Amino acid sequence: MLANCTKLHPLSLGLALGILWSASVIIIAILTMVFGYGAPFVTLMGSLYIGYDATILGTIIGAVWSFVDGFIGGFILAWLYNLCVGCCCKYCDVE
Repeated sequence: MLANCTKLHPLSLGLALGILWSASVIIIAILTMVFGYGAPFVTLMGSLYIGYDATILGTIIGAVWSFVDGFIGGFILAWLYNLCVGCCCKYCDVE
Protein backbone atom coordinates (compact mmCIF):
# COMPACT_ATOMS: atom_id res chain seq x y z
CA MET A 1 0.00 0.00 0.00
CA LEU A 2 1.39 3.41 -0.97
CA ALA A 3 1.80 6.24 1.49
CA ASN A 4 -0.05 9.47 0.79
CA CYS A 5 2.56 12.24 0.48
CA THR A 6 1.12 15.70 0.91
CA LYS A 7 2.90 18.95 0.20
CA LEU A 8 2.01 22.39 1.56
CA HIS A 9 1.24 25.43 -0.56
CA PRO A 10 3.79 28.07 0.53
CA LEU A 11 1.64 31.10 -0.34
CA SER A 12 -1.36 29.72 1.53
CA LEU A 13 0.62 28.93 4.67
CA GLY A 14 2.36 32.30 4.43
CA LEU A 15 -0.96 34.12 4.25
CA ALA A 16 -2.46 32.08 7.09
CA LEU A 17 0.47 32.66 9.44
CA GLY A 18 0.75 36.31 8.42
CA ILE A 19 -2.91 36.93 9.21
CA LEU A 20 -2.74 34.98 12.48
CA TRP A 21 0.39 36.75 13.74
CA SER A 22 -0.88 40.16 12.66
CA ALA A 23 -4.20 39.59 14.45
CA SER A 24 -2.33 38.53 17.59
CA VAL A 25 -0.19 41.67 17.56
CA ILE A 26 -3.29 43.83 17.05
CA ILE A 27 -5.16 42.15 19.91
CA ILE A 28 -2.26 42.57 22.33
CA ALA A 29 -1.88 46.25 21.36
CA ILE A 30 -5.59 46.85 21.98
CA LEU A 31 -5.44 45.04 25.32
CA THR A 32 -2.47 47.20 26.29
CA MET A 33 -4.26 50.42 25.26
CA VAL A 34 -7.47 49.56 27.12
CA PHE A 35 -6.36 47.54 30.15
CA GLY A 36 -2.58 47.92 30.32
CA TYR A 37 -2.26 44.15 29.89
CA GLY A 38 0.69 42.96 27.78
CA ALA A 39 2.82 46.10 27.99
CA PRO A 40 6.11 44.16 28.21
CA PHE A 41 5.17 42.25 25.05
CA VAL A 42 4.41 45.49 23.20
CA THR A 43 7.72 46.93 24.37
CA LEU A 44 9.61 43.83 23.23
CA MET A 45 7.89 43.73 19.84
CA GLY A 46 8.41 47.47 19.49
CA SER A 47 12.14 46.81 19.60
CA LEU A 48 11.75 44.39 16.67
CA TYR A 49 9.02 46.14 14.66
CA ILE A 50 9.99 49.78 14.14
CA GLY A 51 7.04 52.03 15.02
CA TYR A 52 4.98 49.42 16.88
CA ASP A 53 3.45 50.85 20.03
CA ALA A 54 0.21 50.75 22.00
CA THR A 55 -1.36 53.55 19.93
CA ILE A 56 -3.69 53.41 16.96
CA LEU A 57 -0.96 54.34 14.47
CA GLY A 58 1.54 52.06 16.23
CA THR A 59 -0.94 49.19 16.06
CA ILE A 60 -1.35 49.64 12.31
CA ILE A 61 2.41 49.78 11.81
CA GLY A 62 2.87 46.68 13.97
CA ALA A 63 0.15 44.85 12.06
CA VAL A 64 1.92 45.48 8.76
CA TRP A 65 5.33 44.44 10.13
CA SER A 66 3.93 41.33 11.79
CA PHE A 67 2.00 40.29 8.67
CA VAL A 68 5.17 40.52 6.58
CA ASP A 69 7.12 38.65 9.26
CA GLY A 70 4.49 35.90 9.57
CA PHE A 71 4.12 35.59 5.80
CA ILE A 72 7.85 35.16 5.24
CA GLY A 73 8.09 32.68 8.12
CA GLY A 74 5.14 30.64 6.85
CA PHE A 75 6.45 30.64 3.29
CA ILE A 76 9.89 29.42 4.40
CA LEU A 77 8.33 26.81 6.71
CA ALA A 78 6.20 25.38 3.86
CA TRP A 79 9.15 25.44 1.46
CA LEU A 80 11.37 23.56 3.93
CA TYR A 81 8.60 21.08 4.69
CA ASN A 82 8.09 20.39 0.98
CA LEU A 83 11.84 20.01 0.55
CA CYS A 84 11.96 17.43 3.35
CA VAL A 85 8.94 15.54 2.05
CA GLY A 86 10.53 15.40 -1.40
CA CYS A 87 13.80 14.07 0.02
CA CYS A 88 12.43 11.59 2.51
CA CYS A 89 9.34 10.18 0.87
CA LYS A 90 10.03 7.49 -1.74
CA TYR A 91 6.40 7.54 -2.90
CA CYS A 92 6.08 11.27 -3.74
CA ASP A 93 6.63 10.77 -7.47
CA VAL A 94 3.82 8.19 -7.63
CA GLU A 95 0.36 9.60 -8.28
